[in-house]
Amino acid sequence: MKVTISIFYKILAAMLLVALVPLSTIWYVDYRTANNYTTTAIQQQLAELSDRTVTQVNDWVGMNLKALNQNAALADMVSMDAKRQNPILRSILNEYRWSYLAFTIGPHGMNIGRSDDKEPIDYADRIYFKQVMEGKPMGSQVVISKTTNKPALILSAPIYFTDSSGARQVAGVIAMGSSIAELSERITTLRIGKTGFVFLLDENGKVVAHQKEEYANTSADFSKHPAFTGRPASGRKELVYDDTGRKVIAYAQTTAHGWTMVTQQDYDEAYAPVQSATLRGVVILAVTIVLVTLVAYLVSKMLSDPIRNLTRIADEISRGRVVTKINEVQRGDEIGRLAGAIDRMGTSIHLAMERLRSGNGPGS
Repeated sequence: MKVTISIFYKILAAMLLVALVPLSTIWYVDYRTANNYTTTAIQQQLAELSDRTVTQVNDWVGMNLKALNQNAALADMVSMDAKRQNPILRSILNEYRWSYLAFTIGPHGMNIGRSDDKEPIDYADRIYFKQVMEGKPMGSQVVISKTTNKPALILSAPIYFTDSSGARQVAGVIAMGSSIAELSERITTLRIGKTGFVFLLDENGKVVAHQKEEYANTSADFSKHPAFTGRPASGRKELVYDDTGRKVIAYAQTTAHGWTMVTQQDYDEAYAPVQSATLRGVVILAVTIVLVTLVAYLVSKMLSDPIRNLTRIADEISRGRVVTKINEVQRGDEIGRLAGAIDRMGTSIHLAMERLRSGNGPGS
């Protein structure tokens, strides 16, 4: 059985196709543009904050390391004599208000000079001592200070001497214990929206600074944290992970000294503008589709109804019935001209039939 589709549906389909395809394309392009713009803005905000905080940490650590290197080069420090070193160590505390202890360690790990004049301690098992003795230019370790009972950072640097052959050798280690409260405050007060914050981990994944005091005060172990395990070897890296049941977007960035700075924000909050724009776009598109469909329906009906009516009239005329009035004749378009032609055709047929009935037709 042949399926026929009325002209109404053909006109409606054609109008919807012509109207909705370009409209949908334009909406999709605008949506993608807005989505990409918002995503870029989110990434830039996180990246800029990450860069800023990493710069602060690098500057802070660099300043402390410079102080150690400058003092390590002094002749009294190179002497590895506690009596000559102690005045220098005490002056370090006076100069750097956040430091609470400055000390030196001999090459075998035994404490030599101290700024607090306490009894020497064996530091041979300390990470920061081992790092310098292994040849690194700087050693570091985040600890809970026995002096202050608060999180602290121990930085260390080598003390060099020149031997008889002119070669530079390590005479020992100079170290400084610093409270990280000031550094932590600089970092933890930085916020993004309601859920965004920054935290800092050392090279072993221990918390150096965090907005949650229970993590910072105990140097919590974040070595299994997604931000630490996914950190880049250098530079920064965008990460998306689950943090205590919440999806977050983050930037993990490595500092100049191997620490990891993490800037994170809840994914839902970060992408709320995108989600809101998407919802508005879908609503606008849906409303537009409804309006376009309604207009297309009305226009299709305006075009198809007269054609259907003229088709019915032509069928009536073909059956010999008289049609007294064709309303479409009043139209000034092609349908009106078609209606006029059908009206004239009907009149001609009517007159011919009248002549036939009266016997005046052809051949009479």
